Amino acid sequence: MAEQLGTGHLGTGADTVQLRFRDDEQVDHPAVTVDAFVDQSNATAVRIEPGDDARALLGHLDRIALVEVNFPTYGDGRGFSAARILREAGYTGELRAVGDVLVDRIDAMRRCGFDAFAPDVPLDEADVAAAFARFPEVYQAAADGRVPIWALRHG
Repeated sequence: MAEQLGTGHLGTGADTVQLRFRDDEQVDHPAVTVDAFVDQSNATAVRIEPGDDARALLGHLDRIALVEVNFPTYGDGRGFSAARILREAGYTGELRAVGDVLVDRIDAMRRCGFDAFAPDVPLDEADVAAAFARFPEVYQAAADGRVPIWALRHG
């Protein structure tokens, strides 16, 4: 399970990273809002809130080390779109889901490109491992690079 869960550790508070699937150094400074990020040249971490347009960051991807995407409630799925927009545009830095991150959505979040998670309430590691193992095959390509089952069958 350690290989699947990366270098994660149990979080102890809001915005504490519990799971991280990256080998690089974790950003140690706070993220600024999208508007503040666009208006300055020295920020390297940005936080996307619901209603923010991730496309505003596309011209700055080369200087962003961390993008936090806030999920304030379970029912708000706009962060999934923000993640896909950034990954499909070539963003390779850390993409962290923060807030109401639930175990039943974590596999879909990974598929969209999230590689770090800071849930409001720590997730049970056995439940996380089960969530990642639940669907060993996928049906479409996504940001996680997994090969769809149809491509495996038909080469």
